[in-house]
Amino acid sequence: MGDQAAPEILAAAEEDGAEGMLAPNAPTLGLVTSSKRERILEGMLEAVGSSGYDGASVRTVLDLTGLYRQAFYDNFRDKDACYLEAFSFGVGRLETAIVAAAGFETTWQGKLRAGLSALLEALDNEPNLGRALIVEVHAAGPEALERRAEVMKRIAAFVDSARQVADRDESPPPIAPEGIVAGIHAIVHARLATGASNGFRELLPEFMYFAVLPYFGAEAAEAEMQSARA
Repeated sequence: MGDQAAPEILAAAEEDGAEGMLAPNAPTLGLVTSSKRERILEGMLEAVGSSGYDGASVRTVLDLTGLYRQAFYDNFRDKDACYLEAFSFGVGRLETAIVAAAGFETTWQGKLRAGLSALLEALDNEPNLGRALIVEVHAAGPEALERRAEVMKRIAAFVDSARQVADRDESPPPIAPEGIVAGIHAIVHARLATGASNGFRELLPEFMYFAVLPYFGAEAAEAEMQSARA
C-alpha cells in the first residue's frame, strides 16, 4: 500500500446495548481521508454487484471510477483485499442507515420495524450493493464469509434482546434469533440472486410477523404485520 493510503474506514461503534440500536456493536462509518480510496471501494461494490465477484476485475473498477491503475495499487494489494474492505465499507453504510432509523423508536418492535424498513429500502435503491454484500460474498472466500457471519451475529443479538421485554411465560429456544436472521437473509439472498431490483420493501410485513411471533405470540405478530402494511 502506498504512502498516501488512507487508514481503515470503519471505526468501532459505541456500545449502547442491544435495546439501544438495531445492530449492537455495529461499525459506524468513519471518515475516508482519500477520495480516490472511497471511489475505488464504491466501484468495487458496483462491479461485484453488477458482474459478480468472479466477473469483476481491477480493470472493471478502474473503468467505473475513471482512475489509473496506480491509484488502485497505492491503496490495495489486489482485488481480494479491496473487496474485503469494500464489504466492510458497504456494511457500514447500511448499518449506519439502520441504526439512524431505529434511533427514533423506543420499543423493540419499533426499532426492528424501522431498521428493517431502512435496509429493505436501501436494497430497492441499490440492488447491486445488495448483491455485492449478500450474494457474491460466497465467491470471495472464507474471510469474507467470516465478516458476514459477524454481521449476522450482531443482528441476531438485537433480535434476541426481545427476551428482555417480552411478557410471556414461554420463551423461544436459544436458536430462535439465529433462525429468524437466517430466514430473512435466505429470502433476500434468493431474490437478489435471481436478479430482483425492487420489491424488497414489500417484504417488511411478513418479516415483522416472522420475527415477532416467537417472542410475543401470534396476536402481537399479526398486529405488527398489519402495522407494517399501513
